Amino acid sequence: MEFETNHVRRLPGGITSNAGNDEGHEAPAEPRDRSVQRPLSSLARLYVYALHGCLCEVGFTALWDWWQTKDPRLPGHTSLWALPMYALAIFLLEAVRGSLLAQRCPLLPRLLVYTLLIYVWEFSWGVVLRLLGACPWDYSEFSYNLGGLVTLEYAGPWALASLIAEQHVIRNTLRVRLAN
Repeated sequence: MEFETNHVRRLPGGITSNAGNDEGHEAPAEPRDRSVQRPLSSLARLYVYALHGCLCEVGFTALWDWWQTKDPRLPGHTSLWALPMYALAIFLLEAVRGSLLAQRCPLLPRLLVYTLLIYVWEFSWGVVLRLLGACPWDYSEFSYNLGGLVTLEYAGPWALASLIAEQHVIRNTLRVRLAN
């Protein structure tokens, strides 16, 4: 069955072509029914957050080490423990972000809350990983450290990381929609 609307000819098989097109190129038909769009599942968001966190850590350690050694190879590093740590941390920040935004909390207090959560998170993971003999970081050489597991010298980078997480990573991840 062939029919024409608005100078677009629909051919059998759902193929469309411009009625006035002399070249006869065929274009795929527009879908007849719109697919239902659904947000990313919790598991998919955890995956995105894990990858984002590890990528940022590799970049940060490469630049931090370069600052100290001037090694142009930029050999950043991380640990496989970082995957669940970052995935769950950013997932937690996602929930806290939603609550704080719903309360119309200003940006600076939100960043303070996020940074404090990051410190508690890093310290907690550090304690558990140290008990297992698996803690991949040690901040003992920093002046303002607590047991070598956290250091105040990283407050600025953690606040910046939480800003990026809130304004870009979480916001854009929550906007992603998949078609059924």
